[in-house]
Amino acid sequence: MSNDNWTLETIDSLEHISAQEWDRCALSNNVVDNPFITYGFLSSLEQSGSATKETGWYPQHLILKNAKGLVEAVAPAYVKNHSRGEYVFDHSWADAFTRAGGQYYPKLQLSVPFTPATGPRFLIADQNKVDTAFTALSSGVQSLCAKFNLSSAHATFINEKSWHRLGEINWLRRTDTQFHWHNNGYETFDDFLGELSSRKRKNIRKERRISQESGVEFELLSGAETTKEHWDVFFTFYQNTGAKKWGTPYLTRSFFDLTSRAMPDHILLILVKSQGRYIAGALNFIGRNTLYGRYWGAIEEHPCLHFETCYYQAMEYAIKNKIEFVEAGAQGPHKLARGYVPVTTFSAHYIAHREFSQAIEKYLNHERSLVAEDNQVLSEHSPFKKSI
Repeated sequence: MSNDNWTLETIDSLEHISAQEWDRCALSNNVVDNPFITYGFLSSLEQSGSATKETGWYPQHLILKNAKGLVEAVAPAYVKNHSRGEYVFDHSWADAFTRAGGQYYPKLQLSVPFTPATGPRFLIADQNKVDTAFTALSSGVQSLCAKFNLSSAHATFINEKSWHRLGEINWLRRTDTQFHWHNNGYETFDDFLGELSSRKRKNIRKERRISQESGVEFELLSGAETTKEHWDVFFTFYQNTGAKKWGTPYLTRSFFDLTSRAMPDHILLILVKSQGRYIAGALNFIGRNTLYGRYWGAIEEHPCLHFETCYYQAMEYAIKNKIEFVEAGAQGPHKLARGYVPVTTFSAHYIAHREFSQAIEKYLNHERSLVAEDNQVLSEHSPFKKSI
């Protein structure tokens, strides 16, 4: 697709674009706001064999160039023949369309594979060209659907501004809920506890005491400090959890080596030792303002160990390093009692079939109102002291 000012191309591998060209669009003033949209993270998914055509994630990244051939904007995009690893569930849409005689797959996914973390999906280098670049990319997505007979395109875990923009051009809008922790300028973990109701404060202290009394030790490692041994044991933990949740874990062993080399300053690996051997771990990624909790696993069960490793250790790290938010992944109302509050997440969907799009729109209008009501109720059960 092209016009007098822009040329839109697709590439089936990040090998066809340089890291400098991609990250010129993905970074904000050379700062990693969101680690998952960087060349290092996305290329690690491809090079490791985790997100490839063979696993049902066929890269078709959008590359927008100006008249001089300079890359002005990019978008991570994948043609998919299934709906696994997305965390915005559309299986019922696929079933309904199939029953009606349609073919839902293949579809186009504008997302970061296996990563339910909010961030931009249309990555634009020059903020003075956002409007025109955004229009060119979104139009290009619809043209791509027509060209390859794709049923739909799905931009998931987008920021609210993009959600509104896509809604203005008749993409369907969907919402969901996650639980995030806000570091309200705390100097210590006790400062955070001081803002909770007495019962919730006592419960967290009890959980931390139980974990500490089990005799475990914690190691917090940056990517540069990790070794093959660290990643070997963590991959064992990851496989154990993945087998329980998905049957087959999404990520390959080499993914962890590649990311630790590509973005060492943006990785926090928390490992747990008991009696001199590693028994559990949690992998986090570090953005400018957010610590993203991603993967957890264990080969031994200890009371409250999951809460301590995934939540409280992450919160203490955020306090120490002046990080504003901790995102601990998808779902999980149990996080509410531990200081994580409900936050709305956003996705937008282009459905090529007009009647099917209208049917989904009716469903989403109802679903959005339910999500808003649920978030209001959840907020009212926040563990924080009620203001008078």
